[in-house]
Amino acid sequence: MKINQHYQEAQTVEEACALQKQLQSQVITSDQLSAVRYVAGVDVGFEQNYAIAKAAVVVLSYPDLQLTEKAIARSPTPFPYIPGLLSFREIPAILAALARIHTTPELILCDGQGIAHPRRLGIASHLGILVDLPTIGAAKSRLVGHHEKLSPEKGNWQPLRHRGETIGAVLRSRTNVKPLYVSIGHRVSLPTAIEYVLNCTPKYRLPETTRQADKLASSGVGK
Repeated sequence: MKINQHYQEAQTVEEACALQKQLQSQVITSDQLSAVRYVAGVDVGFEQNYAIAKAAVVVLSYPDLQLTEKAIARSPTPFPYIPGLLSFREIPAILAALARIHTTPELILCDGQGIAHPRRLGIASHLGILVDLPTIGAAKSRLVGHHEKLSPEKGNWQPLRHRGETIGAVLRSRTNVKPLYVSIGHRVSLPTAIEYVLNCTPKYRLPETTRQADKLASSGVGK
């Protein structure tokens, strides 16, 4: 897969925050995606006491969610663990893994936030801008925002709100399990993001894309 835009590194927290604010203006929050035949999931694990980032990408056919392709890439971990700045820690390895696949997906699901982020640029949005593809954030935990009580049945959701705006959805992807925090990454609307996350979670809490990517990235390593 060809990576179109150059990744800009950040050396300090201040540089990273400034870059997020700059890139946020490029995020597209409306549907600009073609018919989805392949959907990808990306995730990152770590090796050698977190010195090496191990990124995994899986590509599944859609809508039947059959494994089509997978790839792994390793690179030195370039940035410390700081909540809200994880894309600077993980994206270089993710881009290297994406460069190794031959099938370009029409949609990428990320194990992390999209615009449900203090500066509205989580890893899903950052990655979407860099690869110029529709992306969705489907995170296991909340970074910012608040929501009303969520009923326990699969498919129910509540708006996730922060500073007076809706930044995502708290989605029950499986009955009586903890919800996912779904947000726009890039080039999708929130209703579309919810629809694809539900379509990619036929059996488990996590979408098959990120579930399989997580398994591949964390095999034999400490997350």
